[in-house]
Amino acid sequence: MTNLFDLSGEVAAVFGGTGVLGGAMADALAAAGAKVAVLGRSAERGNERVVAIEKAGGTAIFQQADAMSRESLTAARDAIISKLGNVTILINGAGGNKPEGTIMPGGDFCKMGLEGWNAVFDLNLVGGTLLPCQIFGEKMLAAGKGSIINIASMSSIIPLSRVVAYSASKAAVLNLTLWLAREWATKGVRVNAISPGFFPAEQNRRMLMKDDGTYTERGQAIVGHTPMARFGSAEELAGATVWLASQRASGFVTGQNIVVDGGFSSVTI
Repeated sequence: MTNLFDLSGEVAAVFGGTGVLGGAMADALAAAGAKVAVLGRSAERGNERVVAIEKAGGTAIFQQADAMSRESLTAARDAIISKLGNVTILINGAGGNKPEGTIMPGGDFCKMGLEGWNAVFDLNLVGGTLLPCQIFGEKMLAAGKGSIINIASMSSIIPLSRVVAYSASKAAVLNLTLWLAREWATKGVRVNAISPGFFPAEQNRRMLMKDDGTYTERGQAIVGHTPMARFGSAEELAGATVWLASQRASGFVTGQNIVVDGGFSSVTI
């Protein structure tokens, strides 16, 4: 029987592959047989990820790229193609939050400046999703083959307190995912999203956990709202990633948002 999750012959470009969650996705794709290009700004962290993949028996390269620069992304795409072949899987995992787009307790939404708002939208929607979809999607459309996986968020569906710009920008990522899925459905390119629940990583660890490993007040509230009563680990995103990447396993799946949240979204009160 054909292995539904065999990605041999595929080439994956993973934005955010230098981070915790994106790195776990890169590991999973490589373990399934794909050649992986890890994209990001940090050559040190990118090359560390490449070494880890190679030690596990996979094939990977690091490609430096500035997600906010069309020229940088185009050069990165062309370099990957020359080294590994046509990109058939795109993971848009770059993004994050900024304090300027956050309303802390006692803060005033009406006084939030546009600079912080725009910075978060640029990070998550423009550089984190729009530009990579345009630049890598162009080649996928020409080849008539591709799977794009945008990393949305639980806050794409239900906005989280405090992180107003982040929540709105991730909702926009999900909406763009649906729009592209519709437009490209007959052109061989599938576009889906993964919405992780709460996974301690670079940008949110201090919000969720103290230095001694115990939960912060916000972390306790989140775990208390999660039926599995814990945070997720990065490796638990592997299954959804490989499934959506595989044409054999999910060839009739497009325009979907796969929630990986330990049941967080199933709870109301």
